[in-house]
Amino acid sequence: MKKRTPFFLLAVLLANSSPVFSQGLKKIPVSRSGCSLYTYCDMTFDESQSPDSSTVYAGECIKENVTYGIICVKLMNPSADINAAEELLTAYLDFLKGRFNIIKGAGYGKGHRLNKNENTRGILDYWEDNEKNNWKVKAWTDGKFIGVMYAFSKKEWPEQKVNIFLDGFRLPGN
Repeated sequence: MKKRTPFFLLAVLLANSSPVFSQGLKKIPVSRSGCSLYTYCDMTFDESQSPDSSTVYAGECIKENVTYGIICVKLMNPSADINAAEELLTAYLDFLKGRFNIIKGAGYGKGHRLNKNENTRGILDYWEDNEKNNWKVKAWTDGKFIGVMYAFSKKEWPEQKVNIFLDGFRLPGN
């Protein structure tokens, strides 16, 4: 009996230790973009063209008082220069602040890599909009695509779930 007890306890601990993953995290395609994301709720995507003819896919869903969203842009004019791509990503986030009525931002945290891929760049920021929603935003690029992942709520969000979502963007082929 003593030999089985540690295995039994380990099984019980593992079964109960990860409530985040047991709450329906699933990988879904971002429309016809070739990108995908891991999300907790069903999302449908709108497709549109930007002024430079890039294709923009946008989707949102709500789960437990948190709005989860993505904007995925297939760039019409891709850049092989990852530093230039990061500058474009910064400019796009500045543009989105106006579209989302953001009144405060913590400041861009740069240096992130999507899945430790050195050919990607990521930016993290915390925002507040004019309706007092608190946002956490993580944006990604590889020079061919931009993926802006965000979550917002008036209440405090589940940090671990939000972080998993924000890091759940996948470029084509990943």
